[in-house]
Amino acid sequence: MNTLTIRLPDELRDDLEKLSEEQSKPVSDIVREAIRRYVAVEKFRSLRKKVLPFAEAQGYLTDEDIFRAIP
Repeated sequence: MNTLTIRLPDELRDDLEKLSEEQSKPVSDIVREAIRRYVAVEKFRSLRKKVLPFAEAQGYLTDEDIFRAIP
């Protein structure tokens, strides 16, 4: 595992410390999970952007269209 050093505003650091205490989790675990979620969302958005033209060509214009097509 690698180490990453970042600078945070004092208020954000304080909020992280409070969450850490409330959840009985290390700050590093909370930050890792937040980054993991952010990366997953961005990968999803990127994939969605790539497949959107193909879906639209098949008549899938909304998320609801996709959900209706899934049995």
